[in-house]
Amino acid sequence: MTFFPYGKAANGPWAVEITPSLAGWDYSGLRVVDLAGAPVSFDTGEEEMIVLPLSGSCTVTVGADGSRVFELAGRPSVFAGPSDFAYIPISEHVTLTGTGRIALPSARAARRLEPRHVPASAVPVELRGAGQASRQVNNFAAPGVLACDKLVAVEVLTPGGNWSSYPPHKHDTANPGEAVLEEIYYFEVADQGLGYQRVYSSERGQIDTLAEVGSGDVVLVPYGYHGPSMAAPGYDLYYLNVLAGPAGERSMAFCDDPRHAWIRATWDGQDIDPRLPFGRTS
Repeated sequence: MTFFPYGKAANGPWAVEITPSLAGWDYSGLRVVDLAGAPVSFDTGEEEMIVLPLSGSCTVTVGADGSRVFELAGRPSVFAGPSDFAYIPISEHVTLTGTGRIALPSARAARRLEPRHVPASAVPVELRGAGQASRQVNNFAAPGVLACDKLVAVEVLTPGGNWSSYPPHKHDTANPGEAVLEEIYYFEVADQGLGYQRVYSSERGQIDTLAEVGSGDVVLVPYGYHGPSMAAPGYDLYYLNVLAGPAGERSMAFCDDPRHAWIRATWDGQDIDPRLPFGRTS
């Protein structure tokens, strides 16, 4: 199963719980919790995680003795700009308190790093594409930005009527310029709107997903070309990408579908959509 409408992957306190076992792969995971005052406690086990407010704010207490506490200011919504966040390593006990929707992208890892807080001001914001392929990427846990063992995570925001994850691309084969990655798309859509996500076959295997997505929905990409992510006119689209794979060095390297790679050259001379950026630019 590659498409999980909101609620289909709920378990216990988690509104979304995608584990490697559920996904049928080895590394990538995602949990989402709707905090409403009552604390939520858990152990990270063999997974490194990030605590990322999608909306609202929370307190992150790390360690059975509560020795580390991170206050996350959060944000009103995913369209208000990047959020501060906390990195939590493997083999930790964590308690979350607060009010809001909190995402926890994760990856099975072997190396233990230090827990830490990262302010929103430290998140690089990138504008990609041009014209109707314009989008914004908040590179909060991209390689070279945040030190992790396996986990890679970014946020992508697409104005209504635009396409992102375009041209379609893949990362399912170990080649020069391409990394093997398991990828999760978690969606939020402005104004209770809708978008669409396409995933289709590559040499690695057969897959055929075209999902209408709304807030809280999840699409899994075990392999294959993925894209476009389509924001319906009138509805801005957000997705959280969670990626991890077997390589010793973290990478987001990809290979465009050669039938559509020419699209990139058409962006030369086109302007970025003036509706971007969402939130700050620095």
